[in-house]
Amino acid sequence: MTRYWQLFRDSAFLYRFKRDKVAIVSFAVLVILVMLSFCAPLIAPFDPYDPTQIDIMDSDIPPVWQAEGDPRFRLGTDAQGRDMLSTMLYGTRISIIIGLFAVLLQSLLGIALGLVAGYFGGRIDSFLMRLADIQLSFSTLMVAIVVLAVFQASFGTELYNELAIFMLIMVIGIAEWPQYARTVRASVLAEKKKEYVDAVRVIGLHPRRIMFRHILPNTLSPILVISTVQVANAIMSEAALSFLGLGMPVNKPSLGSLINSGFEYILSGSWWITTFPALLLVVLVLVINLLGDWMRDVLNPKLYKD
Repeated sequence: MTRYWQLFRDSAFLYRFKRDKVAIVSFAVLVILVMLSFCAPLIAPFDPYDPTQIDIMDSDIPPVWQAEGDPRFRLGTDAQGRDMLSTMLYGTRISIIIGLFAVLLQSLLGIALGLVAGYFGGRIDSFLMRLADIQLSFSTLMVAIVVLAVFQASFGTELYNELAIFMLIMVIGIAEWPQYARTVRASVLAEKKKEYVDAVRVIGLHPRRIMFRHILPNTLSPILVISTVQVANAIMSEAALSFLGLGMPVNKPSLGSLINSGFEYILSGSWWITTFPALLLVVLVLVINLLGDWMRDVLNPKLYKD
């Protein structure tokens, strides 16, 4: 472990990271948001999932700096009387979990199919790439809206509310696998013509071992860049679906469902119910995208200028 840590400390990756202020600030903000959200049960003033801690008489209280603010609720409360700060911390955790696991699912599918298509070629490649083209012709939101709406209509809202987080992960993950498949396929087509692949073929290794043990490690750079961007895209997709009422239920809110729950109260003066979650969502997606742009420049020597 010490040896690997030493190699990381001496790597060009860490060297360039230390010299990029935007990357440092973005990473610091992302770490703070992740730590606060996952430590929500320990640091949140209230538990928005506990009905005993919610009083409807505390609904629509403005932030503490306004005239009618209450010191108990620093960022105010929503229409149900939940503390906005606590609800945002819990909601951020749900949004991040959905984003990470959706990207994990789409990467597993896309990498496996991209390796198979690029390595074997022929009809398998044509079939998988045409399937990817068909998938890409439909937007993620359109596919998700249809699938989730059909599920709610078929099995009821109560069952959907219990399985909402799993459904969102599956739908967003399955809808975005072509991004990985096409990138991995392009890398495999370049790698499989190299001498080291010919050498392991001559040895007689199984194609599965050649793909996953020898070719895949040499395609990780674009995968890491795509994964960073896709996490932000998955969080935005979940927020959009929740805003449309097809995401997380009101009793287990994500940032998207929080924005949706307060949208109708903006004109009545309760601007904080939507504004604060929306600002938090913008900051979260922005820092992830900034890190993705930085990783793209660092991992691609042709784009990096010292």
